[in-house]
Amino acid sequence: MTAELQRRRAFWQILLLSAGLLVLTVISAGSVYLVNKARDDSKWVVHTIETENEINALLLEIRRAESSARGFLLTGGPDFQSDHEKAVAAIIPALDKLTRQIGDNPAQRENIEKLSAAIGVRLDQFSREMNFIKQNESAQATALVREAAAGDTTTTISNLANAMIREEERLFRTRNVNSDRSQTLAASMTGIGSGLVVLLALISIWLVRRSSLARDEAEARLRDTNVNLEALVDERTADLREANDEIQRFAYIVSHDLRSPLVNIMGFTSELEELGGDIFRRIGSLTRVPADGPSLVPGSSGEIALEDADQQLSADFSEALGFIKSSIAKMDRLISAILNLTREGRREFQPEKIDTRAFVEAIVSTLAHQAVEAQAEIHVEALPGIVSDRLALEQIFSNLIDNAIKYLKNGVAGEIRIRGRTKLGYAIFEISDNGRGIDPRDHQRIFELFRRAGTQDKPGQGIGLAHVRALVRRLGGTMSVSSELNAGSTFIITLPIAWNASNRNADR
Repeated sequence: MTAELQRRRAFWQILLLSAGLLVLTVISAGSVYLVNKARDDSKWVVHTIETENEINALLLEIRRAESSARGFLLTGGPDFQSDHEKAVAAIIPALDKLTRQIGDNPAQRENIEKLSAAIGVRLDQFSREMNFIKQNESAQATALVREAAAGDTTTTISNLANAMIREEERLFRTRNVNSDRSQTLAASMTGIGSGLVVLLALISIWLVRRSSLARDEAEARLRDTNVNLEALVDERTADLREANDEIQRFAYIVSHDLRSPLVNIMGFTSELEELGGDIFRRIGSLTRVPADGPSLVPGSSGEIALEDADQQLSADFSEALGFIKSSIAKMDRLISAILNLTREGRREFQPEKIDTRAFVEAIVSTLAHQAVEAQAEIHVEALPGIVSDRLALEQIFSNLIDNAIKYLKNGVAGEIRIRGRTKLGYAIFEISDNGRGIDPRDHQRIFELFRRAGTQDKPGQGIGLAHVRALVRRLGGTMSVSSELNAGSTFIITLPIAWNASNRNADR
């Protein structure tokens, strides 16, 4: 699977997930809205039914009051009187409840005002009728009944009530349609949303299945690649090991073979020096110069004095021989260093448990005379014990402490501090000083073979730090430096606390 295909697949998966979340959000919000609306519409439908029932109940109480009043007028029975009084007592509360029930409808509020006035008139008539009957004035009561009938108050009440019922029936039909529509929309929204969710779930399952298959294929290819890679790594490791051994043999042979002509050059240089002495004595004798003059040819067997031109020639000859001998000595030191490196590279490390502090203090004691000459103090703090190769550690710490003493600042009391700590199975050692420091641009240069940085006023071949870093790497560690010019240096070495030499020696 290519990176582009992976990005496209990840994009579509994210897009699908976002679409699913959006659909769920819309469905949830729409469903909540439609359910609430359907509930409100249903509430209004119930409200309409309740209002219509209240109107019918009010009419029933009014008719009940009329019937009981006429029965009481005709028979004078106390039951009719009691029934009339109960009906009249129920009319006002029913009217008040109906007034509250229709308070949301302006048209009904106008009707209820007219109805309330008509009912008030009819209740007044009921009161007067009942008073006449109680006073046994039946003729006046009958006349009042006829007057009420002629005034058409009951008809007015009935007409107003019927108008209000018709309005409520109209509202019932409208609200019932709205409620049905809201419920239908809510059901449709839920059904469509559920379908979309199922569709998105199926697409997600399909994509997950494809991704799983692609991952399985990639894992299979990765396993095959790892098998091939392990074989390739083993092959390349063997090639590198062979190349490394060949390089070491080549370096040893070259260094050893260079030593032979160098010895010849050194021998012929000595012979040339003696021959020069003989030549310049012969020149002195030919010019008849007394033999007790000062000698200008070092190592000559006799003292001669030369004229100005011959004297200058003798000086130039001596200077040239000095340069040759100095170069021969430097080349001899370089060849010896290369031989030492090749011998060290062939040595197998032997891990052993080392008391690092006692070990470093022993190294410091061997360098005490150099520290005294440089007016430097060396402080060894607590150091963690490790399992490693003793000789390699000795070369590492000896080289770093020797460099710290060698590159102190003139006229400044030197202070060298060696400290250590542990972290995640590794021992970290720091060798710091207050010396001349190293330019940050040269931090990598100083670890290169035959490369040196800063002022070259101290003897050396530029091999020490390169050799130290090579040893640290062979021991399974790392090495770095932190330094600024004129601000001292700190070399940091990280080594495994318990090092196993088998893998390292096998890799060689």
